[in-house]
Amino acid sequence: MQQEYIIHNDEFVAINHPILKAGNRGFKFGDGLFETMRMNKGKLQFADLHADRLRAGMLALKMEGSALLDEYFLKQKTGELYKKNKFKDNVRFRLSVYRAGDGLYTPISNKAEYVLEASVLEEENYSLNKKGLIIDVFDELTKPVNTLSNFKTSNSLLYVMAALHKKQHRLDDAFILNQHGFLCESISSNIFIVYDEKIYTPALTEGCVAGVMRNVVMSMCRAHEIEVVEAQINPEILKVAEEVFITNAISGIRWVMGYGRKRYFNEMTKLLSAKLNSV
Repeated sequence: MQQEYIIHNDEFVAINHPILKAGNRGFKFGDGLFETMRMNKGKLQFADLHADRLRAGMLALKMEGSALLDEYFLKQKTGELYKKNKFKDNVRFRLSVYRAGDGLYTPISNKAEYVLEASVLEEENYSLNKKGLIIDVFDELTKPVNTLSNFKTSNSLLYVMAALHKKQHRLDDAFILNQHGFLCESISSNIFIVYDEKIYTPALTEGCVAGVMRNVVMSMCRAHEIEVVEAQINPEILKVAEEVFITNAISGIRWVMGYGRKRYFNEMTKLLSAKLNSV
């Protein structure tokens, strides 16, 4: 079996080789953030959008070096790892950035370090799921709305608990509410609702992650004169919506088939998925 590698601070390391110490701030305090990115046949998708969000997130966390982890860095390092692992297919990358150095809650240093991982994806392009998803609303915990809500931080316990709810109830995904009880996002995706000939999505002020694919889909809709409204969305709309779909940078667009006894169409979802693959 061929040895696979990760990149840790610009160095190739065997995937099974330990790299983090017990004092790592990402491990101890969740002091970091991450980006998940997709590469199709050697081309990193939407690298500029990932770089913009990463830079903004590092600045929000007061980490040094945000200007260095730019679009060129993302393309270069993912390309190097792609070649090192001799990949030929589509690949999922996860770039984890954490604050280096010692300290308790107060860091001694704001220097950033990183780990880049890669794994092969089975799906070719952004193929629409053939079987619609069954979802529910997870309301045991809610997501706070603050200046860090729009970034993919290392503090992911809310999503872990929502995923356990999904597993326990044999669902395909679970929708998360913000602290005010309005729709926020799903476990790993942004939410879109088709209702009364318009598409609605939670506004960034509602605490959802500023998803790269969310950005792409909204831009695509506007380019084709499809109305998209960023809003505060009551979860009750799920009972009357015509379509529901979710988006992320790895899977693209996925349609939801059911919520409780409610069943949805997917005509708009099919249209947008076809346009996405022609971008």
